[in-house]
Amino acid sequence: MPAPPLIDVADDTYLRVAPSVLARLVADSAWWIRWWPDLVPHVTRDRGVKGQQWTVTGALRGSMEIWLEPVAAGTVVHWYLRADPARRRMARSPRRVRRERERRVRTWKSDMYALKDRLERADRT
Repeated sequence: MPAPPLIDVADDTYLRVAPSVLARLVADSAWWIRWWPDLVPHVTRDRGVKGQQWTVTGALRGSMEIWLEPVAAGTVVHWYLRADPARRRMARSPRRVRRERERRVRTWKSDMYALKDRLERADRT
């Protein structure tokens, strides 16, 4: 049985936006570059309005997924990242791995709140 990935993240953010709107963004590689500038996602499964799954290379090696779940008048964006650092030096340091995981979560949450503000503001006008 393989060892669990060193970086294992699960995050959920609610946006008062239809899943179809978010699915278009999730499928657009221009957004991937904004969200993960040091990762190279390769689509392994396009789930349409339900999101996408990828393998990732670059600074990390592993898998990633965005699952879009319709809830009430919006969507819960579930983000999963399961990967190991590409640099062995980082992988040998539990402290560096922890900081990297925390940095990824903070950055993702910041990106999702910015997107939430933008899309929900546009929806009100």
